[in-house]
Amino acid sequence: MRSSGRNSRGSGSGSGGNNYRGAGNRRDEQQQRAGRPRPEERRYDVGGGPQAGPGPKSGPGPKAGPKGGQGGGPKGGPKGGTARSGAPKGVGGRGRKPNAPARPREYEAQMEERNRARHDKPRVALPKTFGEVEGERLQKVLARAGMGSRRACEELIDQARVEVNGKIVTEQGLRVDPEKDEIKVDGLTVATQSYLFFALNKPAGVVSTMEDPDGRQCLGDYVTNRETRLFHVGRLDTETEGIILLTNHGELAHRLTHPRYGVKKTYLAAIQGPLPRDLGKRLKSGIELEDGYARADHFRVVQNTGKNYLVEVSLHEGRKHIVRRMLAEAGFPVDKLVRTAFGPIALGDQKSGWLRRMTNTEVGMLMREVEL
Repeated sequence: MRSSGRNSRGSGSGSGGNNYRGAGNRRDEQQQRAGRPRPEERRYDVGGGPQAGPGPKSGPGPKAGPKGGQGGGPKGGPKGGTARSGAPKGVGGRGRKPNAPARPREYEAQMEERNRARHDKPRVALPKTFGEVEGERLQKVLARAGMGSRRACEELIDQARVEVNGKIVTEQGLRVDPEKDEIKVDGLTVATQSYLFFALNKPAGVVSTMEDPDGRQCLGDYVTNRETRLFHVGRLDTETEGIILLTNHGELAHRLTHPRYGVKKTYLAAIQGPLPRDLGKRLKSGIELEDGYARADHFRVVQNTGKNYLVEVSLHEGRKHIVRRMLAEAGFPVDKLVRTAFGPIALGDQKSGWLRRMTNTEVGMLMREVEL
């Protein structure tokens, strides 16, 4: 009878524990839905972990419940459960361990790098057939060369005004190499390369050199902020004013000054009269100088006020002081001399001492002049 009573009490204790666990789980679910933290005593499993379960020391009797952690009352939870389940003391209501060490920053950085490496997709190596197409679109090259917007350059192509390597282009999207292909618009070469072309109205007293060892004012003083080295095309006397070209295109500079291409230069000279009627004829026929004959291509009187004459002389020679020596040999020394044009590039209303960048059309005309 005693054994049956003990068994009945043990079974009653076990069933009571099961009922308690069911009620506790329902309350936990209700608190989680309400957003409230779990109470402290709910962190301890009072229903039977491997350490809290019935064992030889605790036994299944009713005394093991409140003291050993197996029984069903709330008081048995924190007293017995903490000692046998291994949970730390002082656990907060939200389940955080107050004494847990924080992650070091180096570890966080390594985790971030792993995440990025995992999501970064490696670049797919495409075969050459699907690789990048060589060259640039023609309209883009023209726009960068100053021929207008891309839309305007596309219209030039539609109008059959653009040619590449001697062939007229009529289709959009053609790719070219600006460093190798010859591109022309309306028959004029387009300077698509990284060349610079400037026109300077040289004042009187400026030496026609890029550097002067004597410290005099020179052409280099007007282009000191340019990273690329520039060449001056030809020379002007120190006291002669007017247009002089500067560029880093060595071949163009060489051809513009070579006698073979005969690029014409135009000057305005102030002299004292009266002038004979045959002065122009004498200059065109040739004036004998110490280094040979010199001939003018064109001569005309621009202005006459009393004895003061302003005459225009054009010639393709480039010898030193050629205009001054010709007029002086004819009996009319020059008071003032200004070069107003170099080939197709005119001085116009450009002020003395001003440097301007030449337009693409002007560069094209210069290149056509010397067959470039």
